[in-house]
Amino acid sequence: MADIKFKLNGKQVQLEVDGDRRLLWVLRTDLGLTGTKYGCGESFCGSCTVLIDNEDVRSCQTSMKDVQGKEVMTIEGLEKNGKLHPLQSAFVEHDALQCGYCTPGMILTAYSFLKKNPKPSHSDIIKEMDDNLCRCGAHQRIISAIESASKKMEGGL
Repeated sequence: MADIKFKLNGKQVQLEVDGDRRLLWVLRTDLGLTGTKYGCGESFCGSCTVLIDNEDVRSCQTSMKDVQGKEVMTIEGLEKNGKLHPLQSAFVEHDALQCGYCTPGMILTAYSFLKKNPKPSHSDIIKEMDDNLCRCGAHQRIISAIESASKKMEGGL
C-alpha cells in the first residue's frame, strides 16, 4: 500500500492504495467518477483518457504511483460552475456522439491537443484524434465539433 497524494479536478486527494493499481479503477470504483470509461484495457481505444498535468493519458495503463504529486482531470472536472466547457457544448451542438461511450476520452484528448495547438487545421485534428476509437462512427461529427470549438475559443481554453 502507498500513500498517494494528487490533485483531482482541482481538489487535493490523498488515498492509501496499492501503488500499482490502475488509475481507471480508482477513479471509477473508489472515487465514483464514472465518466472515465473502460474500453479495451490495453491503451488502444481512448475511452479511459484523462488528463495528467494537461497531457492526455490512458488511465487503464497508468498506475497510481504515476500520479503522485500530479494534477489529474477527468471529464467531470471540465465543466465549471454548472457551465459546460466549449468543447462539451460543441459535441452537443454537432451531435458528435451516439452512444456517448467514447465521448469523455474524445473531449479530453481534444482539450489536451487544443492546449498545444489552439488553431489546428482539419488534417491536424484528424491526425490527433486517430487513436481514439468511436464504435458508432461519429468521427466526422467529432472532427467538426473540435473545429467549431477551436474557433469559438479563439485559442483560449
